[in-house]
Amino acid sequence: MVRLEAQVASALTLRVTRGNDRITGVMYRRVIVVGGGAAGLMAAGQAADAGADVILVEKMQRSGRKLSITGKGRCNVTNVAERDAFIGHFGSTAPVLQCAFDRYFSNDLIAFLESRGVPLVTERGGRVFPLSGKAPDVVKALVQWVIRSGVASHCRTRVDALLLEDGRVAGVQCGADTFRADAVILATGGKSYPATGSTGDGYALAKAAGHTIVPPRPALVPLETAGHTAARLDGLSLRNARAVLLVNGEKRREEFGELVFTSFGVTGPVILTLSGDAVEAWQSGQRVELAIDLKSALDSEKLDRRLQRDLEARADEPMRSLLRGLLPKPLVGVCLQELAMPAHRQGRSVSAHDRKRLGKWLKNFRLGVKGHRPFDEAIITAGGVDTAEIDPATMASRVCDGLFVAGELLDVQADTGGYNLQAAFSTGWLAGRSAAGG
Repeated sequence: MVRLEAQVASALTLRVTRGNDRITGVMYRRVIVVGGGAAGLMAAGQAADAGADVILVEKMQRSGRKLSITGKGRCNVTNVAERDAFIGHFGSTAPVLQCAFDRYFSNDLIAFLESRGVPLVTERGGRVFPLSGKAPDVVKALVQWVIRSGVASHCRTRVDALLLEDGRVAGVQCGADTFRADAVILATGGKSYPATGSTGDGYALAKAAGHTIVPPRPALVPLETAGHTAARLDGLSLRNARAVLLVNGEKRREEFGELVFTSFGVTGPVILTLSGDAVEAWQSGQRVELAIDLKSALDSEKLDRRLQRDLEARADEPMRSLLRGLLPKPLVGVCLQELAMPAHRQGRSVSAHDRKRLGKWLKNFRLGVKGHRPFDEAIITAGGVDTAEIDPATMASRVCDGLFVAGELLDVQADTGGYNLQAAFSTGWLAGRSAAGG
């Protein structure tokens, strides 16, 4: 553990100049930010810009490790969707974000990053990325801004406990060192991508302060499927598939877009979006299935007419050949096997009954879900600090004075598309400003 007391004391008693007024030895409001990810960096910089003396504590060698690999290394920082549509992607976890988005939204973040030398580009689905396609450019801009704002950053320093006195937070404990503060912002992230330092440390800190922790679980995570079907289709990508999530046989949610088969199951944007509900249902012991519409551009009647035409026009062809006009090659064998239809069977010999069975299978290809991939393959974490215990107007704890919570540590999660990062930046902004009294 690196001893920081002398450095911290120096940082907090520096001479401060504001306009023409020179104030020497004045102790401004002290704020400690725990965690140097998206929410933590934003909180630290905003608190400093609002006039607080800020210390940022990060256990990893440098800040922004997870941020530097998000979006496959491209960093989908936000989305330009209209506010109502944007917040709709958070489902039942949206209410705590209303005030944060009122104060700091996607247009503010875009202006902030571009003013700091990170030009952005908007791509399909309203997703916003750095023009360079490099996530480290975002991290570099944030870290440089934090340094210029006067934040005292200390990496490779783990916070072991909060210093609690008479129902309020009074600082943090780092090994043998105690650092006092007027406010502490917890922005330690969840448990996804633990190699970046996101190992769930903040849950224990928040719980010790009296918070309820909604059990963490992987979200935006690939799903594992039963049987060997997915393995047979490993590498196959369906770009225009409609997937319906069934829980105990009833429709829970549906999504349209790209789906990818893997050796263990399924992934891709559609699956990641459905995974939150799927994981929650599976962990509670419910039966979870995926129903995939392989011909989403055709309703059942139009598909049946298409099948009739194909069977008549190609009556002498075997089904293994005829189906290539309807399905990618790897799916043909799966289809014939599941329908118990001989591959060499000619189109002319397919009965109306079998044609109907084929049409139904094409519109309702089923995969049973038997689990999910681990946290190190999850993009975000669902669960966390119960948002009922957070004041949405400030991100302040309702159970421990002086404590603020921001980012993925909160029980807030959304679909893919830049929504989760915006939530981290917005809650970090609000927590930083509030902790500094701004």
